[in-house]
Amino acid sequence: MSEVSIIVPVLNEEAAVQAALSRLCRDFPDCELIVVDGGSTDTTAELAARHATVVHSARGRAKQMNEGARHAGGDVLWFVHADTAVDPAALGQIRACLADPAVVGGGLTIRFDRRTPGLNHLAWTSNARARRLHHIFGDQAMFIRRGVFDELGGFPDLAIMEDLEMSRRLHRRGTLCLLPATSTASSRRFTAHGTWRMVAFMQYLKLLYFAGVDPERIRALYAAGPHLRRRGRTARDVPAERS
Repeated sequence: MSEVSIIVPVLNEEAAVQAALSRLCRDFPDCELIVVDGGSTDTTAELAARHATVVHSARGRAKQMNEGARHAGGDVLWFVHADTAVDPAALGQIRACLADPAVVGGGLTIRFDRRTPGLNHLAWTSNARARRLHHIFGDQAMFIRRGVFDELGGFPDLAIMEDLEMSRRLHRRGTLCLLPATSTASSRRFTAHGTWRMVAFMQYLKLLYFAGVDPERIRALYAAGPHLRRRGRTARDVPAERS
């Protein structure tokens, strides 16, 4: 049976980290749990230490996930965001699909913590993209065989889109599975900016990436958000931290 290490990158997540880690400890008690703090200025690291091994890293999700992998002992690395709730059935499905040696990794079926036509459409298209194009993003709780992860040198050190690039590299090495178990992602950014506006904005950012635009420039655009006012709010009012 595969030994699984769960790696959670965090940055200023004190409002969510305890509940997230409590769920992971409850639902996956036989998994190693590692939290990688990217320099939080709140109590995230202290709260996380009550539930998991905490390691520290330079800020940046790719750097943090690679540092977590460096400390992990499992032969499967499972990357879970702090604002994502994972279906307890996921672990058994991960182990079952990795029984096939051709499988190098995969992700979960995404849904959102709110049900609206826009978010339902986004979840459907994201899952269709994962099945057909093999593009798996971080909020789908990506899992990777340790040996393949090491052969690829970990996540590429990109300011953004490291998960997209990793899934593309993994697909060139073997089969990626989209599991029926769900990953329930936070809709907070979509709700704050407007779902359809954010969907269009994220597609624009992906096009920039495929066109070869500097990922640091794309990250800055992502952090700023769509430059349109909504209900008196601006991008400055919306959480833009990205660990």
